[in-house]
Amino acid sequence: MKKLKEILKKINNNHILMLFIMAVVIDLIIESLGRLSSVAALVFMVQHPLVFFCNTMLIMATISLSLLFRRRIFAACMLSFVWLAIGITNGVILTNRMTPFNVKDLATLSEAQSIMTNYFSVKSLIMIGVGAAIFVLAIVLLFRKTPKLAERVNFRKSAISIILIIGIALGSITGGMKLGILDTFFPNLAYAYRDNGVAYSFMITWVKTGIDKPKGYSEEMIQDIFTGGELGKDNIYTPGKDDESNVEKKPNIIFLQLESFVDPTVVNDIEYSKDPIPNFRKMLKECSSGYLTVPAVGAGTANVEFEAMTGISARFFGPGEYPYKSILTEKTCESVPYDLKEMGYSSHAIHNHRGAFYNRNRVFRNLGFDTFTCLEYMNNVVKTPKNWAKDALLTENILDALNSTKGPDYIYTISVQGHGKYPTEQVITDPAIEVTKAPSDEKKWGYEYYANQIYEMDIFVKELTEVLENYDEDIVLVMYGDHLPALDMTEDELKTGDLYKTQYVVWSNFGMQKQDEDVAAYEISAHLLKRLGISAGMMTKYHQNYENSASYKENLEALSYDMLYGKYYIYGGKNPYEPTDMRMGVKEMKIDSIVKIGEKYYIKGENFTEYSKISLDGEVLKTVYLGPTILALNEEVDPKDVSKMKVSQVEKNKEILSTTE
Repeated sequence: MKKLKEILKKINNNHILMLFIMAVVIDLIIESLGRLSSVAALVFMVQHPLVFFCNTMLIMATISLSLLFRRRIFAACMLSFVWLAIGITNGVILTNRMTPFNVKDLATLSEAQSIMTNYFSVKSLIMIGVGAAIFVLAIVLLFRKTPKLAERVNFRKSAISIILIIGIALGSITGGMKLGILDTFFPNLAYAYRDNGVAYSFMITWVKTGIDKPKGYSEEMIQDIFTGGELGKDNIYTPGKDDESNVEKKPNIIFLQLESFVDPTVVNDIEYSKDPIPNFRKMLKECSSGYLTVPAVGAGTANVEFEAMTGISARFFGPGEYPYKSILTEKTCESVPYDLKEMGYSSHAIHNHRGAFYNRNRVFRNLGFDTFTCLEYMNNVVKTPKNWAKDALLTENILDALNSTKGPDYIYTISVQGHGKYPTEQVITDPAIEVTKAPSDEKKWGYEYYANQIYEMDIFVKELTEVLENYDEDIVLVMYGDHLPALDMTEDELKTGDLYKTQYVVWSNFGMQKQDEDVAAYEISAHLLKRLGISAGMMTKYHQNYENSASYKENLEALSYDMLYGKYYIYGGKNPYEPTDMRMGVKEMKIDSIVKIGEKYYIKGENFTEYSKISLDGEVLKTVYLGPTILALNEEVDPKDVSKMKVSQVEKNKEILSTTE
């Protein structure tokens, strides 16, 4: 014990060396947790020493603040616990989802609570509570046992040391960015954390958010972007007033964003027993098609739909940022639904996954949608072996949306069946598609599972177009994969040589002429509307008229900043868009009657699902789902309160999405 105290005193006196050693150890620990492997963390350190050094210096810069205290070891340990907490949380979350822990997960208290309930079981929460108690006890013991400097802190010397350490950290990170060692754009957070380290990636998602203010930003600058008179003499866009349409018959417009859907035969060294996407491939040849440049790889569905709906590039935002989790939770944004609303269109969003995922139940109101039908409002849901909803049920939901209005409809449908994580062992025992050649068994089973999911998605696409072919209104359907699957593909493995390209098809039931071209996700809506003779919306006009100009992307970013973070100069100084009174579910949920049979109460009504729960004054009661027209109450209530009972749609994290009137 005496020797240990002497060692601690020596370390305390040589604190800078101790800080570096601690930073290395902490970095190894959080990388091990982030990779779920200590060996992988050591390999990362050896193979990418400069990246590891940048992460280590970032950690060291944080814990260097301990130089300001006499109990330096105690202070350094306390500051280290912050990074360890980040690492532990990230490791736990990565055992349950593909996206690593980032600052936006803790943007609000409610989101933090959601993380706790979503990623920790009751047993785990109890263990966390016990661990927290032990942690507090350890802090007390650490405070009592660690030595403190005999003399007063030399604040000048300590401040100089801290500034030097921070300077080295910032210098190494800046240099790493300029040399391309560290990424500044994260198309996939999981890959970013893997390639750039946990500490750097976590920090960059915190300090770099939103769209940077353009150099020389002013009213004159923004209003000078449009030079062709598209916005009238004032060069200010007024919804409806400055819109044009050369189409007499307005077709229904359906976007179908297919989860991780790409042509699997573009991957080298992987072969299949038969073509996994014969129907989509046929449409590529017969219909307008091309490559679609997307901002994501392996994950990031929300950013692809954001680009397609708004015409804004996700690359303008911070690394790994999802506008759905940041600016769009508090502001409206011009979008295709808002633009087409001026022409009499109704707009519907459909997604066979959780409604609260990526805040869609809140964000879609700020994007102009009239209805949003998510998994909680769907019946007859069939799941994949990895527990994702299959896509075949989307046909019924698309038809419901089309039939819900008399006028034209804009429907944005987001599928989920092709989602990862993909298995590294055999999951499907009797596959329709077999992988006949692969570099390893792990890849064979991963690609075989994936191929069978998109094979079923391809059948769904065929069935959907067959149904829409005979629909008594004009329909144009745009289909595309949102990004490559999370199968750790590299550019060298792809015949296209590009990780950011999927393919799209424009199908219609009224015979559109075939026109092939490659576009970006943020351009696809404007291109489609142009073919339909529609020029509605400021962003639509910009893309249609200035895509070939030298300052195209620069001015697009300036307009995006003005719309979301600036002073709305392009709209005359005021955001013209108000959140919509969006209804959850295209089919209205109704209560017809409440009956008592024996000692139990039953609610009879319409359009109930397995997520329907009886509620009373906002409190969810124990409910048994008996079918789409009847629910049973499985607890006692005061007979006086029975008439006040309602039905709420409750997602798995206990968030109430809607409640009957």
